[in-house]
Amino acid sequence: MKIVILLTPLLYSSLLLSQTEKNEVLGDYDGNGKKEYAYTKINDCNDECDGKCETIIYFSDKNIKPLAIAPSRNGTLFNLKDLNNDGKDELGFYPDWCTSCWHPFYVYTLNKKKNWEPLLSPISTHCTQWDDGKIPIKKDPKKKGYVIITTSLWKDEDIKVISKSIKIK
Repeated sequence: MKIVILLTPLLYSSLLLSQTEKNEVLGDYDGNGKKEYAYTKINDCNDECDGKCETIIYFSDKNIKPLAIAPSRNGTLFNLKDLNNDGKDELGFYPDWCTSCWHPFYVYTLNKKKNWEPLLSPISTHCTQWDDGKIPIKKDPKKKGYVIITTSLWKDEDIKVISKSIKIK
């Protein structure tokens, strides 16, 4: 038995669109009151994760310096809003890679010298955490100056997801 699948022009164009859409997220990353887009581009990485495998995060406002993350074969950007109450949105990045389901989640803030710096150490995550909708960081609504970190760890021969409130700088 032969099965033929016909793609209508509308379905075909939507497939092409999904392959070419930019991974971008809107936010006020420099705190000037104007929104800008953050978006990613991959540098020297093939489907087997051979090469430099670096993801560069660029901004629509060219006055904001790009940020390079390696190893990474692209990934997902997050506007984390203003986690540290400095008037600027923090940027989250969940990298993609060819192997494993364990990935760090990076949280960056733009410092006073307009350089990107980690707001805290990378947060260990596993894909099951993401599948359950447990985002790695959010403001703690009960404690000013604190965030709730949700992380994955290997314990008792199983993946455990734990959350804790921590003070940020």
